[in-house]
Amino acid sequence: MPLPAPTTLAHLVTDEATAQAIADGMSELFDPDEIATAAFEIASLEAGMRGASTAPAKAAPAKQGREGAMGTLHPDATGPWRLELHFAFEPDEDEIRALVAGFSTASTAETLVFEPIAATDWVASALEGLKPVEAGRFVVHGANNRAALRIGQIGIEIEAALAFGTGHHGTTRGCLEHITALLKRRRPRRIVDVGTGTGVLAIGLAKALKQPVLGGEIDPDSVHIARANAGVNGVRHRLRVHRAAGLQHPALRRSNHYDLILANILARPLKAISRQVGLAAGPGGELILSGLLPGDVPGVLSAYSQQGFALVTKRQIEDWVSLTLRRGGLGPRPR
Repeated sequence: MPLPAPTTLAHLVTDEATAQAIADGMSELFDPDEIATAAFEIASLEAGMRGASTAPAKAAPAKQGREGAMGTLHPDATGPWRLELHFAFEPDEDEIRALVAGFSTASTAETLVFEPIAATDWVASALEGLKPVEAGRFVVHGANNRAALRIGQIGIEIEAALAFGTGHHGTTRGCLEHITALLKRRRPRRIVDVGTGTGVLAIGLAKALKQPVLGGEIDPDSVHIARANAGVNGVRHRLRVHRAAGLQHPALRRSNHYDLILANILARPLKAISRQVGLAAGPGGELILSGLLPGDVPGVLSAYSQQGFALVTKRQIEDWVSLTLRRGGLGPRPR
């Protein structure tokens, strides 16, 4: 499996309001597969490094982070904040500073530090201190924790890599809990995971149902990672991951009328693909959507209600919200 390409990290320290303004502004200016942003209180980061379970949100190249941009975290404390911008390309430093100045001040932008980040650096730091995570029936773990599974649990072995979704992030855990609840009442047969990332959700379903699952992923490195993870978990023959933006791939369109569509991305791309999803879902089809902050939920629900979907359940883990939606009957014609 080829290593993902190196990325560039730009960072600075400022106050909470400025960090959030820059993160939100840069996320709006760039496509989700170009940049991932994070803003967090430095004291919270240091606490996590001392032992709290933490994980980067969407790491570039994004879905993901792709699996959209990382989003902005909102701890309650109000110390100095660190802003991080992760680029999937080599940025023009002067241009980026000018953009950052537009969301803050010229003096703040001048403090921005750029540094290349090798892919291996991400893997090592992401693996450091991570413990198995339980979410419903599922346990996301590394190779060193295989023996920790209990009877009835479904293990998903994922080593952290440059893609969103190691299981430690609230969005992934929320999706796995939604899947656990859904499997108690139905066994979907036609399934697609939009923005597959490392493959956590698709692998979990392939193992739980022992049937084929399709995946679509815009980042080619993440496609390789998801396929490799499927092999590690013994479901390479069941999981087919295609490089695709949304559902725009012939193999994904051929398998239309899905019973279950998953999309652990962010609010903006979720709204952008709502029509695609509406056309692809079958009667009574269900969606599990995540990557949402609480303020994103009304807009996403509105977009999908126009495609005939209604809210079934909502969960919030940390600052992240995940949803299960269901299409009623034949549903209105997608528009």
